[in-house]
Amino acid sequence: MTQPLRIAVDAMSGDLGPRVCVPGAIAALAGHADASLALYGEPRAIEPYLGRLTAAQRARITVVPTTQVVSMEDAVREAIRRKKDSSMRRAIDAVADGSAAACVSAGNTGALMGMAHFVLGMIPGVERPAIIAPIPSRNGHTLMLDLGANREATAAQLVQFAGMGSVIARDVHGVARPRVALLNMGAEDIKGNALVQEAHRRLQELPLNYCGFVEGDGIFGADIDVVVTDGFTGNVTLKAIEGLARLISGVIREEFTSNPVRQIVALGAYPVLRSLKNRLDPRRYNGASMVGLAGVVVKSHGSADEFAFANAVRIGLAEAANGLPARIRAQLNLAEAAS
Repeated sequence: MTQPLRIAVDAMSGDLGPRVCVPGAIAALAGHADASLALYGEPRAIEPYLGRLTAAQRARITVVPTTQVVSMEDAVREAIRRKKDSSMRRAIDAVADGSAAACVSAGNTGALMGMAHFVLGMIPGVERPAIIAPIPSRNGHTLMLDLGANREATAAQLVQFAGMGSVIARDVHGVARPRVALLNMGAEDIKGNALVQEAHRRLQELPLNYCGFVEGDGIFGADIDVVVTDGFTGNVTLKAIEGLARLISGVIREEFTSNPVRQIVALGAYPVLRSLKNRLDPRRYNGASMVGLAGVVVKSHGSADEFAFANAVRIGLAEAANGLPARIRAQLNLAEAAS
């Protein structure tokens, strides 16, 4: 019998709090008959979004009252020390005590990572957690990590990131034999600094489908499933990708609406434009996993709408259902045996 999955949702998080988090989380339950929600936050703010549910739907949802909210301005240490009854902290605590299988929040990234690290601890053998998320590419998407959990990384940590990324690509995204690459300034073996070269050497010795170096433009190709880098480089790359996507979208809109003739052309091209928009829609890729923690924690973008937040909750469901932390530990054991 399938073990029921309960997802702890920080319902007060994000730009719009319960207005997005509650309907989005409820939408994610569709197709998951064994799943339920624990919504952490202020009941008076949450309850209005539960009024139209059927009795069966409502039975799968529990509202857990909390008295505090972690703001985007809260420093990590202060949030850990002074916000113990916040919706974020209580949702993480639920994962720690086993009453929830995963935590999903659209709140302060630094506070979420700091709290989760403090409360849950790390998977044995993992030195640092990493943030991983899908990036649109020719083959659907490419997983990339670290996207900002660590400003720097050692060669050993990059190797661990590679192993964790491979597990997520295989067990959560269904890639049978994930192709892993290390982000570098060139694809040739001689390129890169000493740190990247050392990680490259170590990765070649492990039981991973390691494909060597990949340059920035290779992130979007069809030849790689997982791209590994340090958090500083990964976050800069991610923000550049997001900015470029907005630029392209804006330019296309301007060009097709600049005069009546082009507006008519746009009508004819509408099916193609709609398909392009759907493929590149960032909401479809919302939900960054904080891997390496001894529990499942997923970070939604703070400006996510209901559709995007639902996707983040679905990622939490998938990772919890697959027992992600245990699978990562098993992968690390294989790596240790091979080294």
